[in-house]
Parts: sequence; structure tokens; C-alpha cells
Amino acid sequence: MGRVYVALLHYPVYDRRRRSVSTSLTSMDVHDIARSCKTYGVHAYYIVQPLRTQNLLARKIAEYWQRGPGGGFNANRKEALELIRVTESVQEMQDQILDETGLEPIYVATDAKRYPWSQSFSTVRNKIRDSDEPFTLLFGTGDGLDESVITESDILLEPIEGPTDYNHLSVRGAAAIILDRLLRVDP
Repeated sequence: MGRVYVALLHYPVYDRRRRSVSTSLTSMDVHDIARSCKTYGVHAYYIVQPLRTQNLLARKIAEYWQRGPGGGFNANRKEALELIRVTESVQEMQDQILDETGLEPIYVATDAKRYPWSQSFSTVRNKIRDSDEPFTLLFGTGDGLDESVITESDILLEPIEGPTDYNHLSVRGAAAIILDRLLRVDP
């Protein structure tokens, strides 16, 4: 199976008025997505945060659990948060993955809307399983990834759809569902 990374983008994402913005860090997203990543064998969890003060906050949270007193308090949480890497940009993340693997990552964008070129979970799951290339799942904060991220990605994953018209999952809930659908071990 290919090496899988997760990236939580805080820029470029949309606000409620569909303006491209930078969003603030949410501690719950840091913790909960890291725990899902650890559960499903993700290689690293990137928090892409260009705002200096928010970037520092992300680093402090990671440091507290990776090398600070948090790790002694809760070993399971420490183990999950050791996956966190904080970067200022997608380019910085891409450079790190390229340095680590020798390959450009294949970007898999996520969105709550269906596009004509969206690919099914089973199709993307098979691509990940049949490849040695690094795949990076891109999740957006705010009201989702800016369209430029979606159109520049290599793959757009189909949306999560329930039995109702309501479609407004938290990013940490969506990440957990998507990781399960793409990386679970079938009996």
C-alpha cells in the first residue's frame, strides 16, 4: 500500500461568504484527526497554517504532547500527536514529503459537493492499495477547500453522503469517515 499522509489546510479555504481566507486553529481538530490518523496507519498528519501566531500555537500543542508534560499524562494521546507536522504552506509540506519519499505526493482533495470528476471511495482505495506512491488527503477548514486546491489536486474524492439532505459534517468527523472508507482492513 502507498504511504498515506493527511493535511488539514487552514489556507486557502472558504468562509461562509465563499471568500478565500485563512482560518484559525481548532484544538479539537488537532487532537481528533491525529487520533484517527494513528488508528488508520497514516504516516504523518500535516497542519498547514500560514498565520504566524496560529502556526506557533499548532507547534506548541504538538510540542506539549510530543515532548512535554502531556505525553507523560496520556501515552495514547502522545503516540497519536507524534504524527503531527506543522508547515506554513502546501509547498513546504510537498517539499518535506518529496525529501522523505523521493516522490511527488498524489493529492486527494475532499469536498462536501459532488463534481463530475469526483472519484468513488472504492476507486481511490484501490489506487492507494495498488501503489507505492505517497498519497496526501487534503481536508479544508472553514467552509471547505478553495476551488483552486480542488482543481489543482490529482484526485477529487466523492463526498460523504448520508440518507438525508443535511451535509455539514465537522472536518474531524469527515476525516474519520474518509480514513475508514479508504484505509480500513477488510476481513
